Amino acid sequence: MTTLTPDQLKEAHTILAEFTYEWHPVERGYANRTLHIDLTNNTITSQPVTQQMKDVFTGGRGFCLWLLWNAVNNDTQWDDPENAIVIAGGPIGGITSYPGSGKSTVVTLSPLTQSVIDSNVGGYFGPYLKFSGWDALEIQGIAQNDVIIVIDGDTGRVTIEEAPLEDLDTHLIGRQLTEMYADDERSMRYVSVASAGQGAEYSRYAGLNFSWYDLRRKQVRVKQAGRGGSGRVFRHKGIKALVVRYSSMKGDSNNPANMDLIRQAGRRMNQEISENDPKQNNMRKVGTGHLPPIMDHFDLLPVHNYRYGTHQEATNLDVQVWHDLYTQGVPDGCWYGCTLSCAHGVDNFELKTGPYKGQKVLVDGPEYETIAGEGSNIGVFDPLAIIEMNFYCDTYGIDTISFANSVAFVMECYDLGVINSEITGGLELTWGNADAAVELLHQMARGEGFGLVVGQGVRYMKELFAREYGADPDLLFDIGMEVKGMEVSEYMTKESLAQQGGYGMALKGAQHDEAWLIFMDMVKGEIPTFEDKAEALHYFPMWRTWFSLHGLCKLPWNDVVPTNNKETDEPNKVPEHVENYTWIYEGLSGKPTTPDDLIAQSEKVYNFQRLFTLRMGFGTREHDVLPYRAMGPVLPVEYESRQERYDTQLRDLAGIDPAGMSTEEKLAKLREYREAQYKKLVDTVYERRGWDQNGIPTLEKIKALGIDFPEIVELVKSKTNGA
Repeated sequence: MTTLTPDQLKEAHTILAEFTYEWHPVERGYANRTLHIDLTNNTITSQPVTQQMKDVFTGGRGFCLWLLWNAVNNDTQWDDPENAIVIAGGPIGGITSYPGSGKSTVVTLSPLTQSVIDSNVGGYFGPYLKFSGWDALEIQGIAQNDVIIVIDGDTGRVTIEEAPLEDLDTHLIGRQLTEMYADDERSMRYVSVASAGQGAEYSRYAGLNFSWYDLRRKQVRVKQAGRGGSGRVFRHKGIKALVVRYSSMKGDSNNPANMDLIRQAGRRMNQEISENDPKQNNMRKVGTGHLPPIMDHFDLLPVHNYRYGTHQEATNLDVQVWHDLYTQGVPDGCWYGCTLSCAHGVDNFELKTGPYKGQKVLVDGPEYETIAGEGSNIGVFDPLAIIEMNFYCDTYGIDTISFANSVAFVMECYDLGVINSEITGGLELTWGNADAAVELLHQMARGEGFGLVVGQGVRYMKELFAREYGADPDLLFDIGMEVKGMEVSEYMTKESLAQQGGYGMALKGAQHDEAWLIFMDMVKGEIPTFEDKAEALHYFPMWRTWFSLHGLCKLPWNDVVPTNNKETDEPNKVPEHVENYTWIYEGLSGKPTTPDDLIAQSEKVYNFQRLFTLRMGFGTREHDVLPYRAMGPVLPVEYESRQERYDTQLRDLAGIDPAGMSTEEKLAKLREYREAQYKKLVDTVYERRGWDQNGIPTLEKIKALGIDFPEIVELVKSKTNGA
C-alpha cells in the first residue's frame, strides 16, 4: 500500500496529452458533444451529438451502443485496441428533484461473453461527466504504461496522465485521487473516480467501481458496474482510473424546459417514500437486504448452485441481521436528492484475511445479490464472511454475482467428483467453506493458483473441465449457471417459466435488470398463458431499458409504490410512477409525452442492441438457451427434495403418471416437458417482439423502428437469406 501523499503521487505524473475546451451549460439534458480518447496515440477529441443520435438512441446506453458500433468492426475482440469502453449517463440523469437520478451505463465488448455488454452503476461519475460538458466518454487504444484520465469541468481541461505510483485497489486509489484533485476536504464531494482493482488484471468478470464522497462519513464510497467484465477491458487498456471534477452543481443544471413539472413529480414521489417506505420494503434502512427472507419463503433463494430454493440456516441472513450490521442514521443516497437512500454500508469492519488483514474499512453493501450469491448459493450463512468477501470483491474489482456463481459451480463439481483437491491446489471446496472461497478470491487478485481458473468464469471452466479432466460436458452444461457466458443473477427460476425467458432472452446474458417476473408469474399467477408471458417479456424489458437511456435507477419505480397501487388496472407497471416519468421527460424536453413514447425510445435501442450482438456472431436462438438447472432439477437429490411438487406436475401438467417410475425416469420426463414449454415460450416471445423464429428482428420491424440504416439492413439480409 502506497504511503506517499497526494502531492507526492501527483508529482510523479507525466502529462501525455492535454485538451482544453470551452465549457457551456447543458441544454434540456444534453451537453451536445461526446469525448473521444485514444490511448494508443494519446489523442483527445470532441465530437458533436447529432439530432439523429437523440432521435434514435436517446442517450445513456443508446449513445454508448452507437459509439461502440462505430468504433469496432465485425471481427473485433475484447482485447483489440479498437474495442472501446463507453460510459454515459443520460438526459434526465443528474436531476436532484427526483430520487434515483445518478446512474450511468458502461458498454464494451466483453471478455466474458465475447459480445456486447452493458452494466449500470450509481455514484456521481455520470452526472459530473455530463455537467462537465460531455454526454458520453469513449476510450479506445491501449496505453504503453498505466494512465489516469482526468476530466476537469471546472477548468475545461482533459488530460491523459502517466501514473506510476498510485495503488490499484479501489478503496485506496479512490481516496488518493479524490484528495489529489480536490481543493480541500469539503470539495472532495465534487470529485468522482472510476477504477477497477488488481483483480481486473486477471479475471474475465472484473467490473468497475464509481465513487462519490460521503461528507458525513468522510469516506470515499463506491457503486459497481459489475456485470460483463468491463474492468478487465479497463485494465487491459492500461487505465488505472478515470477522474471527473465538477463543482457547480445546481438543481436545474439540466436546464429543463419546465422545471415545475419535474418538481411536481418529485414532490409526489418523495412524499410516497416518506410515508410508504417504512411500511413496505424499508429501503432507507435495509435496502435490498430485505429480500433474503422473502426469497427463502417462496423457495426462490439460490442454495448450493441453485439446486434448492430454501435452507434452514437462511434465518442467519434475515432482514434484522442486515439492519443491525448496516450503519443507521446517516444519509445513504448515491446521488444528490435521492430520498430512497438505499446505498447502505458497514462501517469500521475489521478484515480477517488478505493483504488488508486487521484494517478497519467501510464496506458498501452487501446488497441482495451479494448476500444470496456469496451466502446461500455457496452454502455460507455467516454474514461476516459475506461482508469480508463483499469488500474484497469491490476493492479488487470483481463482480460479486459472477464470483459467487463460479465458486458455486466449482463447489458442486468438487461435490460430484469432477475435480479434487489435487486440481484445486489443496483447497477443500466443500459447501459452506467460506475460508476456501475467500482464498480463491485472493488468488484471483494475485493471478495465481486455482483462483486464476475460477476467475475466468463458468463457461470457461465448463470447457476446461471437460477437456482436461474428462468431465461429462452435458452435466457441466446443465449445472453451469451462465447464459451467453454471463453468470445468472441470484434468483431461482425453476418454477417461473416467464423468468426463465427473462434470463434466456436477455440481450447481454442472464441478468434480472431486463425482466423480473417471478412474482407475477409464479407467486401471483397473473400471466398464465404463453401470450401473457410474451407480453410481459416485451413490455418489462423495454420499460427497464428506458432507465438506462436516461441515467435513472429502477428502484424508485417499484420498490416503493402508492398505497392505492393494487387498485389500478396494471399494478405491476405502477401506473402513477410511469406517469411521473412522463412528467419528468416532458418537463425536461418540452415535448408532450405519453407512456407509449417512453417504450418507443427503448424499443429502438433494445432491437439495435440485439442486432449488434448478431453482428458480433451471436444474437440468434441458439444463444438464448438456458442451463437446465434454471428450468428444473438436474440431479435425483433435487427431484427428491421436491418430489411431491414434481410428481404432481408430471401428472397434472404433462399428463404422465409417475407411479412406479424411478427418479431418473421422472427426471427425464419432467425435463422433456419443461424444455418443450421453454421452446414454445421463446417462439411466442419472438413473435411478439417482431423477430423471426431464429430471434432476428425482421426487416419490417427495423423499418418500423427507424433503425433501418444500410449496414443494419445488409446485416439482417445476410443472416436471413434476404428474407
